[in-house]
Amino acid sequence: MKAVYLPGDRRVEIREVSIPEVGIGEVLIEVKASCICRSDLSLYYGRPVVGGSDAVLGTKVSGHEPAGVIAKTGPGVRKFRTGDRVAVYLAVGCGLCPYCRMGNFHLCAEWTCLGFTADGGNAEYLVVPERNCLAIPNEMSFVAAAISTDAFGTLFSACRKLGVSGASTLGVWGLGPMGSSGILAGKALGARVVALDPLAERRSFAASLGADLVLDPIDASTGEALMEFTDGVGLSAAVDCSGNAAAQNMALDAVMRLGRVAFVGEAAETSIRPSDQLIRKQVTLIGSWYFGINEYDDITRTIVARKIDLERLATHRFALEEADTAFRLFDQRKTEKAVFVMGEKE
Repeated sequence: MKAVYLPGDRRVEIREVSIPEVGIGEVLIEVKASCICRSDLSLYYGRPVVGGSDAVLGTKVSGHEPAGVIAKTGPGVRKFRTGDRVAVYLAVGCGLCPYCRMGNFHLCAEWTCLGFTADGGNAEYLVVPERNCLAIPNEMSFVAAAISTDAFGTLFSACRKLGVSGASTLGVWGLGPMGSSGILAGKALGARVVALDPLAERRSFAASLGADLVLDPIDASTGEALMEFTDGVGLSAAVDCSGNAAAQNMALDAVMRLGRVAFVGEAAETSIRPSDQLIRKQVTLIGSWYFGINEYDDITRTIVARKIDLERLATHRFALEEADTAFRLFDQRKTEKAVFVMGEKE
C-alpha cells in the first residue's frame, strides 16, 4: 500500500509498504479520507510538537484525522464489523488508567498519537484498536467525518466546556480550520458569534459560515465594536485558536466579568495580566485540547441535526500521490483544510 512519511526538512516520502496485520482487539481500516493539520507541519519541518523523543522522524505514517471503512477485524473485536463506516480517535491510550476510563485517551501517561508516535491515516490502510473507532452516521461523508474529529470535535468540546448556549455571546480568534469549526460549533449551540482574524478572506468566509459579526483584531475600533455588540457588557465566552499572544490577551480583555476563555491554539509561552484579566473579573481561563471519546456521539448528532456542512471547510483535496504538493501548498498557506481522498470521489 501507499503511505506518506514526513522525515523533516520539508521532505515528503510516499513509500510502498505492507498492509498492516490486525492483532487482538484491532481493526484494519481502508482509509477514505485523511486531513492535514497545522501540527503535522511540525513533522514536516522536523520539530514534532507531539510525542517528544518518541516521535522519531520518518518512522511513522503521518496523519491523525482519518476516516474510512473497516476492512478486517481481529480476534476479540466485539462491536464493529467489516463494512462499518468509522472515523478514528487520534489517541491510543492504555485503556486502564483513570483518564482512559473517563474516555480521555489523550491524557493517558502512556498514550501514543496517530501520525506522530503510531502509524497514522495518510495511507491506504490503517490498524487501530477497536476502542478508537468512532461510528459515523450514514448522512456523513468520509471527508466530513475526518473533519469532525480534530477540527470540529475539538472546538465543539471547547464550547461545551465554556458553557456556550443560546444565551451566549462567543468570540472566536483565529479563523483557520479550527476557528471556522468554532463558528459552526458556537452557532450550533445557539450562541451569537463574533469572528476575528486579520485576513480579509478568512473574515469573509466566517461571515458565510454564519458569524454574526466579523472583525479585524488589528483595527483600532474593534474593541468598541465588541462592546457595542454586547451592549457594553463584554463577551460571555471566548476561544483563541491562533496561539498569538495579542489575540489571547484581547480575548481575556473582551470577556465580561465571570466570563470564560479557552486557549486552543498552541503557544510555547505568553504573558497575561492576571490581576486585571482574571482575578478582579473572576474570569475562568482553561486550556482545551481535543475531546473525550464519549463526546463523539453528541458531536455527530449535532452535525446531523443542525445540518452542518463540514465539507465546506475542505478547501483542497488531494490524492496520496500528490502528498508533496499538498504539504507544500499547506505550508505556504495556499490552502486551509487540505484533505487526502483515497479511491473514488464521494
